[in-house]
Amino acid sequence: MKLKKIIVIVLCSLLMVGCNNQTTKKTTTYTPTLKHFLKTSIKPVGQTMYVWGGGWNKADTAAGKEARQIGLSPRWKKFYEKQDASYDVSQTAYQIHDGLDCSGFVGWVTYNTMETKDGQPGYVKESGKQIQWFEKKGFGKVIQADAITTYHPGDLMANQDHIFIVLGQYKDGSLLIVHASIPGVQISGTPDINGNINSLAIQKATALMEKHYPEWCAKYPNHMVDYSYLTDYDQFVWNTKTFKDAKKIQKMKPSQILSFIY
Repeated sequence: MKLKKIIVIVLCSLLMVGCNNQTTKKTTTYTPTLKHFLKTSIKPVGQTMYVWGGGWNKADTAAGKEARQIGLSPRWKKFYEKQDASYDVSQTAYQIHDGLDCSGFVGWVTYNTMETKDGQPGYVKESGKQIQWFEKKGFGKVIQADAITTYHPGDLMANQDHIFIVLGQYKDGSLLIVHASIPGVQISGTPDINGNINSLAIQKATALMEKHYPEWCAKYPNHMVDYSYLTDYDQFVWNTKTFKDAKKIQKMKPSQILSFIY
């Protein structure tokens, strides 16, 4: 009897060990973050030209192929390398596969933050409607231009003519931004709140572009935008349900943002 009991106990022990050794498959859930959004936003900088309709489909109704794929399109850099300082955007209109326009750029950045595979529904819409569309999707909140009190890294700023991404705001009130604006995707700075063009953001934008994108700067040396960028744009602030912000990036200074995106 004792021998039978021992055999039974040993068999049960072996079965338990076998069960415990079975590999448990865990499903990894991808979580978009504000940090990823900001790091993604600079990837096309200095190697992607501004093209009207770039990032859109042929019908000009929604996101095109390039704005619904993960990573940079190889065609963007090839097209950029063929251009010189005389680049004329009017001659390349609707060569939709060769570059990005402002809303195509924001749509591409958003897609490459939100999605993990090609061919999903995109995030491109006219600049004057894009942030309202995002608000309806539950991504965040729109604040009208005359009600803006502060800016956060990752904010979208939009009007009927343009849309751009805020990288940070300096103590003089100037904004460091990234956007697709003629001649292409670049980092720019605004004047300070008093309209002075010797602002901290313009100084930093110039320094960043010269350091990281010298070839671009040799062709296109201007990294300043006008004062309307501080007054004529509605603001979109992402919520933390859409982009997790465990590191409190929305409260960071420009220097802190730049330390992790470069």
